[in-house]
Amino acid sequence: MKRIYLDHAATTPVDPEVVKAMLPYFTEYYGNASSLHSFGTEAYRSMEDSRQKVADIIKASKEEIIFTSSGTESDNLAIKGVVAKKRKEIENTKGPHIITSKIEHPAVLDTCKYLEKQGFVVHYLSVDKYGIVDIDELREKISKSTFLVSIMHANNEIGTIEPIEEIGKITRSKNIVLHVDAVQTFGKIPIDANELNIDLLSISGHKIYGPKGVGALYIRRGTQLEPIIHGGGHEKGLRSSTENIPGIVGLGKAAELASKRMEADIKYLTMLRDHLIKYVLNNIEESYLNGHPTQRLPNNANFRFNGIEGESLILNLDENGIAASTGSACSSKKLEPSHVLMAIGLNEVEAHGSLRITLGRENTEDEIEYVEKGLVETVKKLRSMSPIWKKSLELDKWRTQMEERGHEH
Repeated sequence: MKRIYLDHAATTPVDPEVVKAMLPYFTEYYGNASSLHSFGTEAYRSMEDSRQKVADIIKASKEEIIFTSSGTESDNLAIKGVVAKKRKEIENTKGPHIITSKIEHPAVLDTCKYLEKQGFVVHYLSVDKYGIVDIDELREKISKSTFLVSIMHANNEIGTIEPIEEIGKITRSKNIVLHVDAVQTFGKIPIDANELNIDLLSISGHKIYGPKGVGALYIRRGTQLEPIIHGGGHEKGLRSSTENIPGIVGLGKAAELASKRMEADIKYLTMLRDHLIKYVLNNIEESYLNGHPTQRLPNNANFRFNGIEGESLILNLDENGIAASTGSACSSKKLEPSHVLMAIGLNEVEAHGSLRITLGRENTEDEIEYVEKGLVETVKKLRSMSPIWKKSLELDKWRTQMEERGHEH
C-alpha cells in the first residue's frame, strides 16, 4: 500500500546527509567536549561549527546560541530563566507580569500556568478568527510590571504566522524581554532575530529534518537568565549536562541544509499547499480552512469538515496509507478539543472535525492528488454514517422549505 507522510509539523524524517554527518560522532569522534585531550577538542570544534550554522540562519552570532535537548526545554529555560533573574526586582510590583497568547504550544502555556501557581500573574492575549494575536490588547495590557512577553512565531496547528516584527517594536520600546517560540518556523521561513527585536528564540532539531533530542535557545547578548538545570556549568553555565555532540552536529547540518534549500522549499511547498486547499474547498461541501488564508506557513493546511470527527478521519486516512493529524502531536491523544481552535472561535463539534496536513519537501504532486481524492472519498463515507451530518442535512432542508414558504406569502 502507498504510504504518504503528511505530519511534518509533528516531526520530520532525518535527512540522509544529516545522518551521514552524525555517524562518525557515535563511534569515531566520541569525545566529551569538555575534555582537554584531542578527542575532546575534536568534539568541541564540531560543536562550535554547528553553533555557527544555527546562528547564521537567524542572523545571530554563535555566542548567542545555547544547545538544549528540545524546543520544550528551550521554552522552559527562556521563560523560567528570565523569571528567576527578574524575581527580586518584580517581587513588590502589581499587575500582569507576563503576557502570552491563548494559542501557544503547551511548552509555553503549561510553563505559564506553573508560574501562576508560584504567584506570578499571566495575561493570555486573545486572537482573531485567523489566529492573529490582538496587538491592541497587547498594548493595553502592558504595565510597568510587565517584564516578559512570549508569543510564538507561527502556530503549530493552524499555521498562522504572527506579527512578530510589530510585537518586537512594542516590547523593545518598553524594555520588555521578548521570547519567541520559533520551533515551527526555524529553517522554514526567513528569521532575522535582530530585525525582529527578539531577545530569546526557541529552536528544535527534529522539525527541520534533524534528529530528535536536540534543540537550541538564542539568547540576545545582554539578556540575562538563571539556569534551570544545575551541574557542571556547560553552555556558559546556563545548561549543565554533557553536550549531545551527535545531535548537535545533526542540528547544525540540518540548519545548513535548510538555509540552502529554504527559498526553493517555500516556493514548492506553497504550491502544493495551495493546490490542496483549493481542491478541498471546491470539492467537499461544508469544508473550511482554519488559520489565515495567506499569512501561514508554506507547508500547513488545516481544515474542518462539518458532520464528522477528526479522529475518525485520521484513522480512515491511515488505513489508506495517509498520515495526518487532528492537531498538535503533543496533545493529539487527548479527548479535549484543541485550545487553538477554540480560541479562534470554533465550538467543540467544529473543533473535533478538524484535520491538520503538514507537507514536506519529499512529498510529490502525485501524492497530493492521491490525498485529495482520498479525502473526498473518506469524508463522503464518514458523513454517510454520521448522525450529526444527517441532522445537518435535515436542518438545511427545513430552512429551504421555510424560505420557499416565505417567498410564496
